[in-house]
Amino acid sequence: MLSRMTGFIKMSLAGAIVFALGLGSAGAAETIKIGAVAPKTGPLAVGASITHWPNIKLWVSQVNGRGGLRMKDGSRRKIQLITYDDQTNPTEHIKATIRLATLDKVDFIVAPYGTGFNVAAAPHFAKYGYPQITSTSITDKIPQLTKRFPGLFFTLGNTTAFVGSVVEILAKLRDQGKIGNRVAIVNVAADFGIELKKASIPIFKKAGFNIVYNKSYPLGTQDLSPVMRGVKASNPDAFVAWSYPPDTIGLTVQAKIQGLDVKAYYSAVATAFPVYRNKFGKSIEGVLGAGGLNLDSPALQTYMADHKRVTGKEADFWASPVVYATLQVLEQAIEAVGSTDRKAVTAYIKSGTFTTVMGTWKFKNQVIPSFWTVGQWQNGKFYGVSSTGMPGEKPVAIKRGW
Repeated sequence: MLSRMTGFIKMSLAGAIVFALGLGSAGAAETIKIGAVAPKTGPLAVGASITHWPNIKLWVSQVNGRGGLRMKDGSRRKIQLITYDDQTNPTEHIKATIRLATLDKVDFIVAPYGTGFNVAAAPHFAKYGYPQITSTSITDKIPQLTKRFPGLFFTLGNTTAFVGSVVEILAKLRDQGKIGNRVAIVNVAADFGIELKKASIPIFKKAGFNIVYNKSYPLGTQDLSPVMRGVKASNPDAFVAWSYPPDTIGLTVQAKIQGLDVKAYYSAVATAFPVYRNKFGKSIEGVLGAGGLNLDSPALQTYMADHKRVTGKEADFWASPVVYATLQVLEQAIEAVGSTDRKAVTAYIKSGTFTTVMGTWKFKNQVIPSFWTVGQWQNGKFYGVSSTGMPGEKPVAIKRGW
């Protein structure tokens, strides 16, 4: 009798948990399962905690607050979110993605955080028929990847455009007599940094720059003082780092400590983060970095306010609204199709027109052609100064000390 009663209590508790999560037999038909795998620990966790996870939280909160996603029968289905930490480990990421598809049986999966992870996950998204709308991936391999994976979409841009914008800005400053011809280049030894560095060398040389320093460092490097000592010893006029968040912060710390005196200082991912501004204050005035935004956009201003209110964090000034925009695309495609038919949703993403915080989006060969490439800290805000056709570019300013 006691064992039966204990079993009944256990079953009741389990039922209460299932009901609370909206997973009961009645609730199952009223939810859409969406999975997400990205770093919560490891070297890329800081970047994901700023750019990736808060936007998923914001979007799910807003969709569920509206009653859920509208289906073709007029009903609404709330989102049930299932997340995993990939520990900044590609193997763990793939394992978690497969788990979402096969065990959790989610309806859709949010694209990964980071270029390498998106490329690694693409075959598995394709195998299980999930659309993969990337938001933090930059590569020149887009034509090959989209041809191979019909459900893979790119929104943040390509390597050559990012490199070309940086070189164009520095060349213009040089031709105006504001900087010299000597450039120091460093990069994180991850797919993102390796591809950008490889693409940048010939473009810098073609533009007539003298590359006086060229150094790679492993992802997760704690002590970047030797790298910056080498940079300073090369006596550059401009500094370019194809960097990820931990090293973007670390390189700037060392640039300040060692007094790197350049009038053009560029670092990549995390330069646009509010935490970067909060850590370094007014000393980063004039620092160039990847991304940027048109901060005069009413849609972005509303998004920024909602992001802070719901997540308690400031959005970054580059990829954060792009992540959110990809979720808006997914939402609008699901509602247009009116079901969780992934094949139909993917087809709609290819052909549809979407209203997003980044403006009106329409994919061309699975790519959004207009995007920000370079931003700059000016008067405490990170403005876009170069793009492939985005409105609101600001003039570039010279950096004057730390």
